[in-house]
Amino acid sequence: MENEIPDLTPECTFNTSRSSGPGGQHVNKTETKVELRFNIIKSELLSDKEKNLLLTKLKHRLVDDDSSILLSAQETRSQLKNKVLVIKKLHDLIKESLKEDEPRLPTKPTKASNERRIAEKKQSGDIKSKRGKVKPTDWEE
Repeated sequence: MENEIPDLTPECTFNTSRSSGPGGQHVNKTETKVELRFNIIKSELLSDKEKNLLLTKLKHRLVDDDSSILLSAQETRSQLKNKVLVIKKLHDLIKESLKEDEPRLPTKPTKASNERRIAEKKQSGDIKSKRGKVKPTDWEE
């Protein structure tokens, strides 16, 4: 994948609303919360490979028939600062999602874990061997 992510803001739609939380008259009058909606499937700036990777890695965050990402910011009292924050959130999320996972290197079990496993198997085998029918010759008096 490319290391550089294109500027996706032209393909984003922004909505503003009143922020929640404390703030008195200011929070009740101003629309400082910014919501960003980015449709992955309709994006012309991303390649098909990048779109598929984003759709699989971000499937738990998708809305609108599993095609859009919805992010919001309401941390500051300024709508412009919140807009910058939500764009940064989108950029970071996409950058992190487009990273390819490093393959896991298989490791060998340690000597101690092997010994524990064998001891558990032995104990399980002993329990199972005692499940059979008891013969009168097995009784010790």
